[in-house]
Amino acid sequence: MNELNQLLLNFNYKQNFHNDDFYVSKSNFYAFELIEKWPNWEKNILNIYGEKYSGKTHLANIFLKKNKGKKVNEEYLNDEILKEFKLYQNIVIDNFKNITEERILYSIFNLIDQDNKFLLINSVVPINEINFKLKDLRSRSKNCLFAKIDEPDDELIFAIILKSFSDRQINIDKKLIDFVIKRIDRSYGKISDFIYKVDELSLKKKKPIDFKTIKEILKV
Repeated sequence: MNELNQLLLNFNYKQNFHNDDFYVSKSNFYAFELIEKWPNWEKNILNIYGEKYSGKTHLANIFLKKNKGKKVNEEYLNDEILKEFKLYQNIVIDNFKNITEERILYSIFNLIDQDNKFLLINSVVPINEINFKLKDLRSRSKNCLFAKIDEPDDELIFAIILKSFSDRQINIDKKLIDFVIKRIDRSYGKISDFIYKVDELSLKKKKPIDFKTIKEILKV
């Protein structure tokens, strides 16, 4: 964190990191703000949705670090986990794709209401747009707080690239990052793929990353 902050200072770049290197920008501000506002939510169920790699799990981890609870990936939801949820005030369902038995999800919603617990659901699409078969579940899924993580803006792309390269001990010039920002797709997945390819090339070539390498990866 300190090394990254120093890099940002050297670049005369606005520092806006919070809690475990999560960078807050216009793209994710509302979701982060709600995590910070707990337990003062208007409703007890919050659905954060957005593209894969957009930071939803990171936010969930920040939430649980501050407020004790239980996090489970959707594929592990079952009756035994449901019993375990009764021991926790805060419940997080990560990577929700609507593969769970609707009966279990409906029971979780009921548990939240009856025991005044809090539920955070992370998904790619908002759960109120999922066509649940259970009518009551469809109705309940609409009565939640919703926070969308938008496509990354320039500030967030810069921060993601800089932090990722810093973590990998890859030196990169600010001009190269600016070059990338102007040409890369506004997609968390594409950014992740780009970083992976740069990392792979840097390991193979064992040379500093230059414009030629960046152009090769971006195919420009």
